Amino acid sequence: MEITNLNTKKEISICDSLTVKYGKINIIIFPDWSQPEDSLTLELEQAIKTVITHPDSKQMTLFIDTNGISEDDANLVLSVVAMNLLIEDFDITVGCEITLLEKLDESGRQAISAFLHARIVLETENSQELALFKIENIPAYEIKNFSNIQLGQLVFDLSNRLFEEERWQEAIAQYQIFLEMHPGDAEIYWRLSQCYRNLNLLDKYFHALQTGIKLYPTEARLHFSLIIDLRRNGLTQEAILSAENACKLLPDDYTFQILKYLTVPTIYNNQEEITFYRQRYIQGLQNLIQHTTLKTLQERNSALASIGRLTNFYLSYQAQNDVDLQRQYGQLVHKIMAANFSQWDVPLSIPKLQPQQKIRIGYASHYLHSYSGTLWLIGWLHYCDRQNFEIYCYYTGTQPDPVTQQFQNYSDVFHHIPYNLPAACEQIIADKLHILVFPEIGMDPQTMQMAGLRLAPLQCVAWGHPVTTGLPTIDYFLSSELMEPENAQEHYSEKLIRLPNIGVSYPKPYIPPVIKTRSDFGLKDDAVIYLCCQAPFKYLPQYDFIFAEIANRLPQAKFVFLRGTLLEPRLKRAFAAVGLNTEDYCVFLNIPERLDYLMINLLSDVYLDTFTWSGGNTTLEAIACNLPIVTCPGEFMRGRHSDSFLKMLGVTDTIAQNEAEYIEIAVKLGLDQAWRGAVAERMSQNQDRLFDDKACVAGLEAFYKQVCSKHFST
Repeated sequence: MEITNLNTKKEISICDSLTVKYGKINIIIFPDWSQPEDSLTLELEQAIKTVITHPDSKQMTLFIDTNGISEDDANLVLSVVAMNLLIEDFDITVGCEITLLEKLDESGRQAISAFLHARIVLETENSQELALFKIENIPAYEIKNFSNIQLGQLVFDLSNRLFEEERWQEAIAQYQIFLEMHPGDAEIYWRLSQCYRNLNLLDKYFHALQTGIKLYPTEARLHFSLIIDLRRNGLTQEAILSAENACKLLPDDYTFQILKYLTVPTIYNNQEEITFYRQRYIQGLQNLIQHTTLKTLQERNSALASIGRLTNFYLSYQAQNDVDLQRQYGQLVHKIMAANFSQWDVPLSIPKLQPQQKIRIGYASHYLHSYSGTLWLIGWLHYCDRQNFEIYCYYTGTQPDPVTQQFQNYSDVFHHIPYNLPAACEQIIADKLHILVFPEIGMDPQTMQMAGLRLAPLQCVAWGHPVTTGLPTIDYFLSSELMEPENAQEHYSEKLIRLPNIGVSYPKPYIPPVIKTRSDFGLKDDAVIYLCCQAPFKYLPQYDFIFAEIANRLPQAKFVFLRGTLLEPRLKRAFAAVGLNTEDYCVFLNIPERLDYLMINLLSDVYLDTFTWSGGNTTLEAIACNLPIVTCPGEFMRGRHSDSFLKMLGVTDTIAQNEAEYIEIAVKLGLDQAWRGAVAERMSQNQDRLFDDKACVAGLEAFYKQVCSKHFST
């Protein structure tokens, strides 16, 4: 028997010198070539006979591992097998194809494993090669059972295995084969869509979701993914239309009511859009409140689940005072939470302190890991007065890391309770805290749900998400005296507490030595690099002209954006307005790994802060890299972070008061290398003023004592 591939098959390179063809269904066996020839021949006959007699054998390729025998000897043995099968009247010229595998290295084994649907178990196998192949995830079938196996199941199993291994391209190929054989189900279309999403093939991603919705119009997850990612990618009207369609198909799912009424863009094409979508949100919120009923168990459960999936995160990026809208939304969240957990919607008296007892402070967050919104919290815990306070932490996230371990080390009691809202609430209640603090409210939906309940006598929020919550259950907003304007209380539903300095004790970041060059990132040595590292939704369209104006005055300017290309169409218009091309000045990179991110900071010349919502963690890391910061404080605290950092640092000459000054400072820093170096040197010398600040911790704990004492006496 000639072992070859006669039909047209797809090819895969499994090592530098070997390419094999594979079929729609690929089976492998691992014979032990060292066993006696008679038993070896018999086993091979049985395996090959099982495959070629399978009802779908024409779609199969049988791979035979030949490790432990030469190619000539393997062909000789298989020739004997072929002759025996012919004598038994088995037609071996039709049916499956057989391919020998030999001399595979580790990469070859890994490559071919992505196309293996099953292994047929032999009585005597090459155990050494089996171990090298790491085939524990490949379904194994005994010879007697293989003929009953359905092809669709084999393809389905391999598709899902590749999906779990995050081998997206290979998974797509298998899902497509499966859909050729079967109509599939909603789960298949969702998984296929996620493969495309992870490969950033957005058109195919949306098409897979839309196809799935046509076939399974009441599958909520397909609708949800489509709406959220249409919005995320700047397709706001398409997202709203999809939400309206979902409401018609799933009228009892409150999630799509929220998305229908409250969707706003992630980025705005022009300033007029901000006005339009704000008015739409105002009216939509009224409609949502009016249409919200919580009379039945189903209605209460649906509303609870829905606010556990969504927050109104993007509203606050319109650069307006959101306190009234946040109050309305906060009251709605509280109403939903109280309807579901009435036992946690009652006032709590503050526990009396017994002799030798400490004030119990709890911190609850989804983000007690390496995350920009909570890294600053480490300092509050690290420098805590242990004689007077006992620290409880409640981590509801699922990504523990070394930073999580730091939080645990600095806690007296640490609870990790992921994705279990009732359990987390019960634990907080059981611990009888005096004060519960949410480092952020507004980013994580479950945190918003918890904050809508009364789990401690006094409840506070800090500025991990620097916007008022509007929740009637949050008593105090812990902010910063350097960040807040005089009229700041007008921006909050909570009572505002201005802690000393920047209000947080931010650990000084470790900055590695420079080990890369600009060329590693496609940047020229003679360019003036302006780092623009904020998320796209922080950039409002009314300030796009600033980049073009800087470039107009400084031809060697390069603006490096680190969050993809969503801003590119807007910037093209801004640069074209002054006769320039964005391609000559703007570089769009994806978010790099942390080391590369710090390298880009170290290799840049100037950090351009965003208007109305300034950098927080990013600015602090840029300062640690001695990168000069250009900023202009905004009306609200969220636009004044960088301003406060520079004031505490004592380096204020790069703080602008308006757009014109901002441009002047940015251009001067780009042109005047000596001044730029002097600014960087002063930043380096004064870093100890900013990082690991203990004064704010003392102010925080004075507030804790004061507010507890006030309640003890009432």
